[in-house]
Amino acid sequence: MQFNGVRTAALIAALSALMLAAGYVIGGGAGLTIALIAALGTNGVAYVFSDRIALRSMRAHPVGEVEAPLLYRLVRELSNSAHQPMPRLYVSETRQPNAFATGRNPRNAAVCCTRGILQTLDERELRAVLGHELSHVYNRDILISSVAAAIATVITYLSYLAIFLPGRSEDDDGPGLLGALMLLVLGPVAAAVVQMAISRTREFSADASGALLTGDPLALASALRKIDAGTRAMPLPQDPELATTSSLMIANPFSGAGIGKLFSTHPPVAERIARLERMAGGR
Repeated sequence: MQFNGVRTAALIAALSALMLAAGYVIGGGAGLTIALIAALGTNGVAYVFSDRIALRSMRAHPVGEVEAPLLYRLVRELSNSAHQPMPRLYVSETRQPNAFATGRNPRNAAVCCTRGILQTLDERELRAVLGHELSHVYNRDILISSVAAAIATVITYLSYLAIFLPGRSEDDDGPGLLGALMLLVLGPVAAAVVQMAISRTREFSADASGALLTGDPLALASALRKIDAGTRAMPLPQDPELATTSSLMIANPFSGAGIGKLFSTHPPVAERIARLERMAGGR
């Protein structure tokens, strides 16, 4: 898990460097400053409102102990084991089996399960999934993913801005039309690839941390098999609002076919299961 933390820091640094380079290419020192200010502002908004955006996109509603006694009991037990506050609980009536956690820190966290996952998993498997989601909160992955998404958005914006900026003088060291076109095409792709790598790394970390929290890596492996089958059978529509939330979910909610599979924010389920099985075997 320590290696995953170092790798995440390196990927965030690479994404930030790409953003600042894009700002410098289109505007020199001034562009660099604009890019930095834009990133800080976007990060702040994403950090504060990430929970509201994610919960609204899934049309989730809050539940308490009366409405969801099993869910409430399992989360309370895991939170107490981790010596962390109880998060808010939500349920989305979506039939697809999935779950996600959001919120800027443990005191402002929310865990959301779909109706599908509550009906698909047994108690042991659901406990393992909740351990995974709570680990995202405890590892501050929501903050990390919000920062990565915000920086990637700024890179995309700067890439488009490179094309539409007024022409520079011949003495300027700007990129020219060819450089602007390369930035337009390669900037968003590079940002997406690095953001994808960050998200995949954090999923592996949450799997490991969640398995340690519950003491049952094989239960999470079993849950992932069922969730993977369910998401394949009932993929969610790829609308922009859901796309923002998809990286938070325990499994890719969209169809894994075609080029979308190459740019998935989630590592292959088979690889995650294999790691959990090795963990259970003490290797």
